[in-house]
Amino acid sequence: MTDAAALPGQPRGGAIDGTGTARAVCVLAPNPSPMTLDGTNTWIVAEPDSPLAVVIDPGPLDEGHLRRVIDTVERAGRRVALTLLTHGHADHAEGAARFAELTGTAVRALDPALRLGEEGLTAGDVITTGGLELRVVPTPGHTADSLSFHLPADAAVLTGDTVLGRGTTVVAHPDGRLGDYLDSLRRLRSLTVDDGVHTVLPGHGPVLDDAQGAVEYYLAHRAKRLAQVETAVENGHRTAAEVVAHVYADVDRTLWPAAELSVRAQLEYLEEHGLI
Repeated sequence: MTDAAALPGQPRGGAIDGTGTARAVCVLAPNPSPMTLDGTNTWIVAEPDSPLAVVIDPGPLDEGHLRRVIDTVERAGRRVALTLLTHGHADHAEGAARFAELTGTAVRALDPALRLGEEGLTAGDVITTGGLELRVVPTPGHTADSLSFHLPADAAVLTGDTVLGRGTTVVAHPDGRLGDYLDSLRRLRSLTVDDGVHTVLPGHGPVLDDAQGAVEYYLAHRAKRLAQVETAVENGHRTAAEVVAHVYADVDRTLWPAAELSVRAQLEYLEEHGLI
């Protein structure tokens, strides 16, 4: 068994750019970093014979990237009809206003501050653009406004930053809350069990072909981290910074500021549940 095969979620090999499903194509933004992995995945979603496409997370305010997304849509004989946001972090949403200007589309999001147009997004909404069906799934936790999009025809879910193609995500305290995040992971697990979802189209990293395996790994990872944080506190590590230095000692220090956000969310969760 290779190392790649052993990773949870069975991440696809090869280039991320252009990968997806029958209805979804990725255009990778040129913003790689320790926090964004290879860069932000902008997803173009459309029915195979439809002239209309939906774009999810236009990405950063990078003119070249935004125009490459439009060119990719147009080369397929389509036009952009709607823009959606999984959440408001700049690497996903900063380019949305300019993208809307270039395409003449509305931008729909959970957060009213991110919307351009009269319609937002709420749990249970079903988007039907050009015959495409996307179901809005609330997945708060990474941020309060995080959403996922279930694409039933491809047995896939677009998860933004809730589930990544590699590694695990940050619960961005104080906006993000661990209890909400665990509920969101359970909601995604239900999609894999009850609705047959097997593919994760993440906001960063490669496509995952074992959605249930990925979500189960995330839940187990969070339980392990919680236990480690609880033990660290019992051993006298009181501040978030102290806990990070103890629990995340084997993690690249450039990621410690992000880890501290997650630790703050974990400490809050443990306090709320009377565990510390």
